[in-house]
Amino acid sequence: MRVLYVNHTAEVSGGERSLLTLLEALGPRVSPLVATPPGQLARELERIGVPTVPITGTAGSLRLHPLHTPVALAQMSAAAVQVHRAARAHRAQVIHANSIRAGVVLAGGRPSRTAAVTHVRDCLPAGAVSSATLRLIARRSSVVLANSHYTARSVRAAAPGARLEVVHNPVDVRRFDPERVDRARARAALGAAGRSGVLLGVVAQLSPWKGQDTAVEATGLLAAAGADVHLLLIGSAKFTASATRFDNESYVAALKSRIAELGIGDRVSWLGEREDIPELMGALDILLLPSHEEPFGRALIEAMSLGVPVLATEVGGPGEIIRDGVQGRLLPPRDARAWADAVSELAAHPEIAREMGRAGRERVAEAFTPEHHAAAVFSVYERALQTLPA
Repeated sequence: MRVLYVNHTAEVSGGERSLLTLLEALGPRVSPLVATPPGQLARELERIGVPTVPITGTAGSLRLHPLHTPVALAQMSAAAVQVHRAARAHRAQVIHANSIRAGVVLAGGRPSRTAAVTHVRDCLPAGAVSSATLRLIARRSSVVLANSHYTARSVRAAAPGARLEVVHNPVDVRRFDPERVDRARARAALGAAGRSGVLLGVVAQLSPWKGQDTAVEATGLLAAAGADVHLLLIGSAKFTASATRFDNESYVAALKSRIAELGIGDRVSWLGEREDIPELMGALDILLLPSHEEPFGRALIEAMSLGVPVLATEVGGPGEIIRDGVQGRLLPPRDARAWADAVSELAAHPEIAREMGRAGRERVAEAFTPEHHAAAVFSVYERALQTLPA
């Protein structure tokens, strides 16, 4: 099957990692071509032998703005022409848009007899523009593919007639294999942080909705109570263009100021973007995912694959990944006390933490492997093709 994949950004975040894992797992079932702006993603695709074609990228927010909106529309219009041209040259049977913005690009038109799959990985903020965007995508897509039932519900609320399917994200279980991580060495590489009694970590882009501020506040509460705790903040303010939804750079500045106010500068490490995520996660005692809302929760399945216990927001996709008290805990976002108490409970009962880690790895093996994901997505392609007129 000839498939053209469309990605709106050259940056590599969770959606792009899932795409890379999918392409490797699909193997000879598809003949892929990826339309993406030049940059990091194209280099990652080259590394795994997947051909690319350059298109115009966009960082535009899906909110109205007198300057940014016209620019974003112009970028998406240019990309739409390039995608249409690439689809014809590749003789694509299916076009897979890897994000909402890529879906908007695809809505600009596609060759006849080509099915369109739009992958929705985010929940847009409520509003007229968001609803109109989702309705447009639903009308122009053969199938809207959501990364969780939670995400699917947000699409259905705006576009009741959408043909929706849900396929959860995968994790590369070979890369996130506890047998490949030397925990003692990984801890030692962290210096003083690795010698702490309880090592916590948040692995996510630095952005307000990811809730690093809650992790910082919880660390402050634990430190004030005398706990030997250290927090790793792994990730960067990846999306910093003025057109993006959040002012991520100001958020990082506010986090640093709050850490100084709490007097916990020696208990928080800023690690930035890292390639050794399995080793860093494997060094943790507990992974935190304190997002205000989480469409899926890729970091969860990565940590679970390593056997690391997890604490996750109760709002969004994590409830589809873990059962509270079995593979981890589901907690209210923005409630730093609840997160601090949950850390204290696991630290006081290491046998419970170990059992959660074991149960988490079992859960990943049964539901989130690349092979499981690739088979499900390929079935979506087949059904999308069946929607085309005879």
